[in-house]
Amino acid sequence: MANDPDKLGIFVTSPAHMKELVKIVEALQRKGKKAKIFFTFKSTHLVFHPDFNKLKTMLPEEDLAICVAAFACEGFEPEYHNQGLTANQMRTQAFHGEMLEEVGKYLVL
Repeated sequence: MANDPDKLGIFVTSPAHMKELVKIVEALQRKGKKAKIFFTFKSTHLVFHPDFNKLKTMLPEEDLAICVAAFACEGFEPEYHNQGLTANQMRTQAFHGEMLEEVGKYLVL
């Protein structure tokens, strides 16, 4: 895949920046840009944050993913079905690698 200059990849490891993450995605959308987000490590706790549903509605299903291994390590599996996550959104670190190839810019939170 070619790097898309209009798509920002966001690698989220910390649960501390949900409000900023939503604001970044909103700003991208205002400018006609896209985001692709991968949650891992402690950021998997954000699926229970009130703003997570808002974030899910802002992105296509294939552009929002949770690291399935990190999610399980945090003790949440298989509860992801209760959070409205699809099996397609429960991904491995391979998704992260693919994301790096696809996006034009990359941000770590």
